Amino acid sequence: MEPADSTMEEKEIRSTFSMRKVLVPVLIGLIAAGYLLWRDLGKERYERALDGTGNMVWVDSNANGLPDLSDPDEFREVAEGAGEYRKMSTMEVLGTINWTRQSTFWMLLAVLATAFRDLGYIYRMRVLSDGHLDWRQSYNVTMLWEFASAMTPSVVGGSGIAMFIIGREGIALGRATAIVLVTAMMDELFYVVAVPIVFLAVGMENLFPAQLDHAFWGLPIKSIFWIGYGFIMLLVLIVFYSIFFKPRAFKFVLLKIFKLPFLRRWRPGVIRVGDDIATTSSELRGKPKRFWVKAFGATCFSWASRFLVINFIAAAFFNIGEPLLLYARQLIMWVILLISPTPGSSGVAEVAFSGFFRDLLPAVGYIGAIALLWRVLTYYLYLIIGVITLPRWLRNTNKRSTSPA
Repeated sequence: MEPADSTMEEKEIRSTFSMRKVLVPVLIGLIAAGYLLWRDLGKERYERALDGTGNMVWVDSNANGLPDLSDPDEFREVAEGAGEYRKMSTMEVLGTINWTRQSTFWMLLAVLATAFRDLGYIYRMRVLSDGHLDWRQSYNVTMLWEFASAMTPSVVGGSGIAMFIIGREGIALGRATAIVLVTAMMDELFYVVAVPIVFLAVGMENLFPAQLDHAFWGLPIKSIFWIGYGFIMLLVLIVFYSIFFKPRAFKFVLLKIFKLPFLRRWRPGVIRVGDDIATTSSELRGKPKRFWVKAFGATCFSWASRFLVINFIAAAFFNIGEPLLLYARQLIMWVILLISPTPGSSGVAEVAFSGFFRDLLPAVGYIGAIALLWRVLTYYLYLIIGVITLPRWLRNTNKRSTSPA
């Protein structure tokens, strides 16, 4: 990308991210988030009746071997106490919990794991910026990036806003591009490395619940996982090779491929990807080993903490017999949700969450409550922090010099 084009693009992003234009969608987003949280609390599902008062039985109407807890066709009414399930809202399920000091302890650990996840991201931002961002700036960038991801789940849109956020802190657009691309690469690399370790620690025989076979798109669960894992590995290898070895060759191949008639309309976007790879390569070549060790170490710390959250929330409800297996299955489920064709993995997420964890959680009826608490810590929390952080950050950076760091 030519310098003039970069400057023009940066100005366009800045003009659309002003205080006046952001406050309205932020307020709308908060109202929507509040509504969604209220709706989730009131949403009724067919939960297991832990007190023996169930009046519903599962009939498996779609013959997939998995109880869809939100589908009325999956259940049939019987006499009070003769069924295993009962129609309950998430709020009602939460009301049945016998909350103890131990429950509070595990929930505090879940909050702490969330904080550790963010701390790892903040430290990684410090490392990737070569210390040009101080701790406060790194915090702002990380929280606003999470906020942007929650508001705009599109990878392209989120990346564009992330580059603007980093650039507004005084980092040149080229370096900001490099930080965003390397961050994405390291996140995927963690997954590529973590999966073999999980296989060695847990074994493959228990990782793939048999009840999930053919539950998604008619394919065996192992096939879906290996397709997704292979795609992630291929993506990491391509980006790694392109950045550190042949950035110009990568761009040349992309341009040749996207000369084909049925791909030509995406050619402008591909040109930008090639330019971003070349920019990233020039910014990062020659970095010492300790730079990469610290950045990837922070990535592993963040993601390891991220996957602990569900374990800690579940432990607040009951004793978990196989915590390592519960942790490991999250890595498998993550691929299923990643390649889901529905927005936000809607529909797929509910079946996947229940299917992956129901044999590991003694009180299956609490799965909906666990999922909601998990969403509070991983989604709604960043909406709230983002709204608090954004106005002050915009004021503080409005007159800040944007010369390259």
